[in-house]
Amino acid sequence: MKKAALIVLAALVLASCTTRTPEPPPATVEHAPPPTTVPVQPPPVTSEPVPLPPKIKTIDWSASLSPMVQQMLQVDGVNDGSVLLVNTLKNATNGSVQTGKATAALTRLIAQGGGKFQVVGADKLNAARQTLGLSADDSLESRSKAVGLARYLNAQYVLYSAASGDVKAPTLDLQLMLVQTGEIIWSGNGVGQD
Repeated sequence: MKKAALIVLAALVLASCTTRTPEPPPATVEHAPPPTTVPVQPPPVTSEPVPLPPKIKTIDWSASLSPMVQQMLQVDGVNDGSVLLVNTLKNATNGSVQTGKATAALTRLIAQGGGKFQVVGADKLNAARQTLGLSADDSLESRSKAVGLARYLNAQYVLYSAASGDVKAPTLDLQLMLVQTGEIIWSGNGVGQD
């Protein structure tokens, strides 16, 4: 009887279990329509021209240095054909100055000066700098370096040049120095012109 009771009990338990019916899938949500985009109107076209960048002022080095070179060539006591080392122009302005062009113009003006000075050429100068361990970019701002280089090259004179003040109209200063004694035998100044 125990068996029969267990079977009845099992049947009742199983009968009380209900079968679960699967749930329907969730209803799909209607997607909202995509947002509408409003076209952006481009700014109106103006007929104004694009502004041009400011013109870079260049200095006419030959015109600016020529009067001073003419004065220097009139200095008494300098023998014709004396060897001259032209130092690179020192820039002490409030901007950028084309020192290479200025030095080249200065060298050219002196060389065209009727034989008063024999200017040390760029090749000879660069070779001497290399021999003495000076870089090609060294502007020889130290007078002792310039004097040492001038002595090595057997130059009797060194010409120092500097631009100072406002870069748009720099003040130009030249000094001619006797290498043997260090004496400044002539100096002159002017203004850079465009």
